[in-house]
Order: sequence, then C-alpha cells, then structure tokens
Amino acid sequence: MEAGLHEGSAADADRPLRIALLTYKGNPFCGGQGVYVRHLSRELARLGHHVEVIGSQPYPVLDEGEGLDGLSLTELPSLDLYRSPDPFRTPKRDEFRDWIDAVEVGTMWTGGFPEPLTFSLRARRHLRARRGDFDVVHDNQTLGYGLLGDVGAPLVTTIHHPITVDRQLELDAAGSRRKRASVRRWYAFTRMQKRVARRLRSVLTVSGTSRQEIVDHLGVRDERIHVVHIGADTDLFSPDPSVPKVPGRIVTTSSADVPLKGLVFLVEALAKVRTEHPAAHLVVVGRRAEDGPVAQLIERYGLEDAVQFVKGISDAELVDLVRSAEVACVPSLYEGFSLPAAEAMATGTPLVATTGGAIPEVAGPDGETCLAVPPGDAGALAAGLSRMLGDPGLRERLGAAGRARVLEKFTWARAAEGTVARYREAIATTHRSAPGTHSRSATGTDSRSAAGPDRSAVQTPGRSAARPAAEQAPAAGPSAATEGSRSAAQQEGEQALAVTPVDTPHRESRTTC
Repeated sequence: MEAGLHEGSAADADRPLRIALLTYKGNPFCGGQGVYVRHLSRELARLGHHVEVIGSQPYPVLDEGEGLDGLSLTELPSLDLYRSPDPFRTPKRDEFRDWIDAVEVGTMWTGGFPEPLTFSLRARRHLRARRGDFDVVHDNQTLGYGLLGDVGAPLVTTIHHPITVDRQLELDAAGSRRKRASVRRWYAFTRMQKRVARRLRSVLTVSGTSRQEIVDHLGVRDERIHVVHIGADTDLFSPDPSVPKVPGRIVTTSSADVPLKGLVFLVEALAKVRTEHPAAHLVVVGRRAEDGPVAQLIERYGLEDAVQFVKGISDAELVDLVRSAEVACVPSLYEGFSLPAAEAMATGTPLVATTGGAIPEVAGPDGETCLAVPPGDAGALAAGLSRMLGDPGLRERLGAAGRARVLEKFTWARAAEGTVARYREAIATTHRSAPGTHSRSATGTDSRSAAGPDRSAVQTPGRSAARPAAEQAPAAGPSAATEGSRSAAQQEGEQALAVTPVDTPHRESRTTC
C-alpha cells in the first residue's frame, strides 16, 4: 500500500488529509506562486486538513488565526543566491552543506536558473525521510527531476502556465544574438520541466487556456489535466466607500520588468491618455528596474512625475491603493490566470485588461464586466483607459459587475474544495494501482530504496512542525561546484528517477523574485 494511505481512504470523503504543499519560491508580495500558496493553504486548513507548507527562500508567508491550527511551515533552505542586496553572490566555504549546494552554485555560475532542480532534490530527500507523514504531496510548479522519484505519497502538481511561454516572449523581445543566447541559458530548466510534466499523473491548472497551453507546449496528455480556478480573497479585496478615489489614478501590478507583463505598452498608453486627461497617472505595484525598457520609456516620454512604483506594502495598503484608483489595468501579453485582475475586480474597481492568455476567462466579456483590448497594442489600451476615465457611469457599472463575477466564480474557498477533490482522486487511483506493500511513485514507477537523512529542513520559529531539522552535512566548499558535482546530480537522477540526465547549466545576469 502507498505510504501515507489508510485502508478505506478512497471511500472516506470526510477524513482530514495530511498535505505536503511544496513551493520553491513562496513570497506572496512579489509573485503569483506565493499568493497561490498563501491563500490555498489557508483555505485547505479551514476545511479541516493538516497542511504543511515546505518551501525555500523567499519563504512563504502563511496566515494565522482561528481555524488555522493545522497549518505550518517547514523551511527547506537553499543557498539563496539571488537575495537582495547581493544577488549572484558566491557563498562562503562554510555555507556549503552537500553536493546539491554545489550544483546550485555551478548552475548559477554558468548562467542557468538552478532552483527548480535543486529544490526538487532537497524536497525528495526530506519527504523520503518522513515516509508516512503525508497522504498527498502537492507540488506548486517546481517540476524538478527529484519529484519523479518516490516521495512517499501520491503527487499532485499545479502548473499555472508553461514557463516556455515566458521564454518565447523574452526571446522575441531580445534585441541581439548575445541577448537571445543569454535568455536560452537562463531558461534551460524548461527542458527539465517539459520532461517531468509528461510523466505526471495528476496535473492541476488554473484556467482552460493554461490547460491547452500545457498540452501544446509541454506535451501532457489532456485527460491528466484538471482545471481548478483560483481566486481573490474577497473578504480582504472588497469595496470600501470610505476610501476616496484619486482623480486620474490608474493602478497595475507588475512583479518584474519583463515582456510578459506588457508594462511598456501601458507606459506608452499613459503618454497618449495624458493628452486627453492631464491628471492621469500610473501607480505600479512592483520594483522599478532602473536600466530596464520601462524606465527608458518613462524618460523618453517625460513621465517621471506621472509614474510611481511602490513595493513592500502590506495587504491592507495594497487593497486601499486599488480602491483609490479610478481604473485598474492588466496590460499583460499573456497570463495563465491573472490574480491582479480578480483582486481588482473584487474591490469594485473597474478594469481595463488585455485579452492575453486566460485574462478573458477571469475578466469576462468586453463591455459587461471590463473593457478588453488586444495585447501589445498601446493605442487600444490608451483608448480603453481614456474611455473609462471619462465616463463615471461606466466605471460604476463595470466595477459592480466585476465584483459580482468574482464572487460567483473565483474565490479561494471554491479553489480549495476543487483541489481536495483532486487530492482524493489521486489517492484513490494510487491505492487501486499499488495493492502491494512496497511504495509506488506518483508517476507509476516502482521505488523500494531506503530514505536517506534529511540534512536541510529547518522549522520556522513559532510554528509547529512534524519533526525537527536533521544534522547538517559536512561542508562541500566552493570547489565542489564543478563538472564533478554536476555528474553527482546526474548520477543520482539517473539511478533514482530513471529519467533523462540533467541539462547542462548556463549563466545569465538577472535576479528572481
């Protein structure tokens, strides 16, 4: 029988589950994956399940309060190579713990992004050392080779959208052969993610558009993919008439200055809008890249006083900022869902959004719940913003209709219920297919090897956890980040996972949130 399962669990629809929720990046203030983990874990705990979030830096921020006693965080630290204020740092010798750390540094040195691979290897080691503690393991888009091995419980994986989409958009925007080579090196991990995705038995995604992209880009079989819409925290993101509207204010969220987010088109549109509405100004929730294309456009159009970037704000400050805007805007070229759209609509702030990716699934029909424009069209975006700013009646009507749509379709409580249904299905399927006493991985491969020691898990102070951290491994030292270290990763992957060897890492100069 699968480790972590109990006899009759497939038929026991009410039994609380023990869930390991994995996320290699969990900061909810700078990316959608962290928002997903924070809100989904809270709602799963409110349903009575025991949820242990296992994450790496930047660590997830979890909610606390009544009904959340079953929610805890276990820190699985990386070397945190991209942290501020010293991204792309070389760790000191005594920071190295094992060969996985060496692989992490070696991959960064040669231009690649190591975290999906190295987190998956650490997570596998941790989970195998805790065999029997969980009924299901839920991976939040790590898609690393380590999770194809025996992790002690059925595996369910969320793919928000294929990162190959981001890769292609950045390649299209690259202005030189050197830049394109740099993009390819950074995104080398997507080859691993494609190989892993094709072997998964249960995949969740957040929209019908993402489902089709996963089939087309990653080659996952359609019947293995299930759409579970995510949503907004409608208690937090709600209307508040006491918050005054700021005339001309447009608000948008952009976690990074990358082509995918379409911020360059919004800045160009703002320059056009201000010829008709001089009070129009833009507040961007996100970090400003001083030498990026957005900063260059702001300077070109003389918009230094009309564009403001804010970061590090609290939830309450974010909500009040959105409430204060006359218009919210999602200018993205592509989104797998668009949490910023759902959250803005939940506050009753009217939305102008592109039709990129799954945004129409969230924002709804043009003229009924939002104003919709083609992606990558600054002129159309300017026209939509000007129309919204100039028509108070339209803003009121679309704002009310937008909130009603979110309340009906996109809440985290509904997302948690749909996710639990897929957990139970995965548990039942694994239970039926593995009647023997040995464990069987979620990918359908036999794995009888003994679990090794977990050398990296750290429990977050002030939170309960299943078991304490194990003793640290001896330091490997910087010299270990060599081809020999990558060979160790390759050999471990081949022996334990029986999959294609790890791709050769590359180098790129960028930071990640």
